[in-house]
Amino acid sequence: MPDAHETLARRVAAQFIELAQVEAVALGGSRGTGGIGYDPASDIDVYVYTRGDIDLAVRRGIVDATGGASRADLGMTFWGPGDEWLDAATGIHVDAVFFDADWMADQLDRVLVRHEASLGYSTCFWHTVRGSLILEDPRGWFAALQERGGGAYPETLRQNVIELNHAVLRGRLPSYSTQVAKAARRGDLVSVNHRLTGLLASYFDVLFAFNEVPHPGEKRLVEAASRLARRPEGMATDLRDLLETATTDLSGLLVRVDRLLDRLDVLLATDGFNTPER
Repeated sequence: MPDAHETLARRVAAQFIELAQVEAVALGGSRGTGGIGYDPASDIDVYVYTRGDIDLAVRRGIVDATGGASRADLGMTFWGPGDEWLDAATGIHVDAVFFDADWMADQLDRVLVRHEASLGYSTCFWHTVRGSLILEDPRGWFAALQERGGGAYPETLRQNVIELNHAVLRGRLPSYSTQVAKAARRGDLVSVNHRLTGLLASYFDVLFAFNEVPHPGEKRLVEAASRLARRPEGMATDLRDLLETATTDLSGLLVRVDRLLDRLDVLLATDGFNTPER
């Protein structure tokens, strides 16, 4: 039986699907999959797939029609178009994200057909499609998209993601590890955090690709990686040691970075991937 979160999500979806611009509505995030990161008290991510813009006044009307809000931030574009509000009756945080339907279909083509990698998070939108719960899909468009995304991880994509992201970890003058070392030497804590964030984004992209698993996104990554069938020895401990001391022990920072990457290289070598000279 749907809980209060899913009930509200379905109420919101039923309003959006009445609009001519809306192709489908799905429940995403941890609530869509019920997997890692699922929390009965978590937000609901309502993904609205569109074929045209929806007027802000119409979106405000949908918030009112589904129960109103104790607080609302609508019409935001900071991370792409979206509306967020706190449901007046339940206090549930609703995050409505608007995706252009053709754009999302192309994101699947990007990885499943063209096998294009990016620096970090290469396959996150593939994961988004695969893991969503369909709320409204009258023409079956999203179901067909999910079916396309339900196949195996392409080997060419796997190689491309690993090669692109592994190459920037270290072994080159502008690599993340080199930039981390420079930032540590000058005591630049903001830069240390910035470069470590990039390093870890590529590290996890490599690791999920190596296991032929679409990247699950930015939340609870250590937990998600710890469930992978093949992972570096001591990964969770190395990550914790690295992050907990990243700005408190700058003198030993590069040693901890190298240990993390050394163990990743050992794992990659088991499948014949070359590791750059240091």
